[in-house]
Amino acid sequence: MSQSIKDPSELQRIYEHRFTSMLGYRTRVWEILASGHFQQFVRRTDSVLDLGCGYGEFINHISCGQKFGMDLNPRSPEHLAPGVTFLAQDCSTRWQLPDASLDVVFTSNFFEHLPDKKALRDTLVEARRCLKPGGRLIALGPNIKHVQGAYWDFWDHFLCLTEMSLGEALTNNGYRVTLSRARFLPYSMVGAPRYPLVLLRLYLALPFLWRLFGQQFLVIAEKV
Repeated sequence: MSQSIKDPSELQRIYEHRFTSMLGYRTRVWEILASGHFQQFVRRTDSVLDLGCGYGEFINHISCGQKFGMDLNPRSPEHLAPGVTFLAQDCSTRWQLPDASLDVVFTSNFFEHLPDKKALRDTLVEARRCLKPGGRLIALGPNIKHVQGAYWDFWDHFLCLTEMSLGEALTNNGYRVTLSRARFLPYSMVGAPRYPLVLLRLYLALPFLWRLFGQQFLVIAEKV
């Protein structure tokens, strides 16, 4: 990850403290999110990169042809499923992948960790280089319009975004936005109740609930 916290050992400490106690629950949540919502945007033959893959919650559960995970957390590879190729690098530098080699770049709750808009732009440029023509970038993250002050509850949050500002960044860097939702998922599982997973399935099936409880944006764009 390209971010203001670049020390892998500090990243490891942050995420172990934040997520270890709820890792099992997060894994089950992402299994439902991957199969119940995001699979519609990913073909079974696609080559997919999970940008800021963390503990592999998304990439382990999406069905696709080839899987990559990129992160700076040295513990990430321990959690990735067999068959996931791990890339340990700063995402704003040249990716260790050939041109036009990916069908989908997915990222969840990652762009807010980047130090500034230059790092985001450089990351979007690299993602575009590695995407095939018509390839998709799928981005989920906290919408500062709706999260407001709670955004700063996390030590490693730096870059504030909305669906509009991210959409403009994408448009300015060779993408066409095909879906833009200001409200999709609630803000964070950290410190939140562990609701029964049947409620998540119900939430995904009832988009009017997204407008009531969603504080994260969902933006999808295609390489042009």
